[in-house]
Parts: sequence; C-alpha cells; structure tokens
Amino acid sequence: MSDKVSEVWKKYLLQLQLHPLRTKAISAGVLAGCSDFAAQKISGVKKFQFKRLFLLMIYGFLYSGPLGHFFHKLMDKIFKGKQGNSIVAQKVILEQLTVSPWNNMLFMMYYGLVVEGRTWPMVKSKVKKDYPTIQLTSWKFWPIVNWVNYQYMPLQLRVLFHSSIASCWAIFLNLKARSATIKNA
Repeated sequence: MSDKVSEVWKKYLLQLQLHPLRTKAISAGVLAGCSDFAAQKISGVKKFQFKRLFLLMIYGFLYSGPLGHFFHKLMDKIFKGKQGNSIVAQKVILEQLTVSPWNNMLFMMYYGLVVEGRTWPMVKSKVKKDYPTIQLTSWKFWPIVNWVNYQYMPLQLRVLFHSSIASCWAIFLNLKARSATIKNA
C-alpha cells in the first residue's frame, strides 16, 4: 500500500510542477466535493444532493484553487527572500485582514444564491445574521493553520495544505450557510 501511495504522490507532484494552476484547481474542487459529501452526511439530508455537491466542486475548481494559487504567489513576491517568525506573522495578519473576510462572505453568498437558489434579500439577511459569527470563528481557527502553512509548507504545496484544511472548514461553513428550510430536504 505504501508503494502505491508513494507512486500516486510522485505523480501528483509531477503534475503540480508541470501544470500548477490546473492541479491546484482540480485538488481544491475534489476536496470541496469531499467536504460537501461529509457535510451532507453529517447534516442527515434525506436524499443526497448531487447538484449541490457538483456546484461546490465548481466553486473549489473555479475560485478556491485559482485564488490560492495566485494569492500564495503574490505573498511570496511581497515577502521575497524574507524569513523568520515576524515575516510569518505579517503574512498571517495580511491574509486574515484581506482574503479571509472576503472568502467567508463570498462563500455564504455563493451558497445562498447559486447552491440554494435563494433570492438576494434572503441571502443578504442570512449573511447579515451569520457572517459576524463565522468571521470571528474564522479568526480563531485560520491564523494557526496559516502559521503552519507559511512556516513549514513549500510554496508549491501551500494550496493543497490550505485546501485540505479548508475542506474541514467548509463543512462548518456549509452547515452554517444552509437555510433552515433546506435542512429538512
């Protein structure tokens, strides 16, 4: 089994080197699908919603993976050649003040408008009600993850690491973003 895992990992790393954006987008999409599968199972939906899973995979593929790819490249340029705990702290703070609030807000809007097909006033109300709690929770969780990511992960693996942890975070967001009427579906 270990040889197979090692072989798959080597092939993944090769694809990451040859086609970094595509590989990160596909990885983020697959992980988003896995997190939605888990969220649906945890929430106990009576009938599995394949459309929802597909729409969340699209979100990961078209948004999360590419954003992570370009954002981490930008962070590497901004802090080029600089190292140390103070630099890692600056990266974490910058990410938490810029990308984090945007990502949580966008996910809630995408989920409400696209995945659930709700009207803008309904989504706006849901975001207004739940966003502050979600963002505060995010600021308790993500700085630790981002510290590990910036401190220990090479640039090429940051999106994969982030997407792996984000798949767990997405379960939380997914369950928080759902409307009460959907829970009974």
